[in-house]
Amino acid sequence: MERTPHPAAIDHLPIFITGPGQTDYLFIGVVVFLILTILIIGNLYFQLHAVPERTAHRASKVQLEVVAVLALISLFTHNHLFWIAGLLLAFVQIPDFSTPLYSIAQSLGKLSGRDVEMEIDGATDEKDAPHSDNAHPKSDIGDERA
Repeated sequence: MERTPHPAAIDHLPIFITGPGQTDYLFIGVVVFLILTILIIGNLYFQLHAVPERTAHRASKVQLEVVAVLALISLFTHNHLFWIAGLLLAFVQIPDFSTPLYSIAQSLGKLSGRDVEMEIDGATDEKDAPHSDNAHPKSDIGDERA
């Protein structure tokens, strides 16, 4: 039995209209295009989202960690205020306060006759510690002080 077109149908159908049981190439093309578009836009979104972290790599470790946490919070909560705060924090250089304070502590330790740099959490490493003027080096031969 041969199918005849409906009397209201036009004589020539467009190429994107397929018959029953035939492959719909336009549908396959649109699906592939949508999947590629979603992947490209998602990649661009994540690249843009990582801008504060990439910018903060030139800063200190603490600043980088704070910016990374703000970026993760903004990613999961979709609250862009955290992303903007992370971006601003990444561009601002926070001055290094710990290095001058550590230097002052070392100088005061040397003035008082202690080795401050080797006293970490109350434990000292005697083989790596330089001996101060007041300390007596250990001798393997014996104690020559009488």
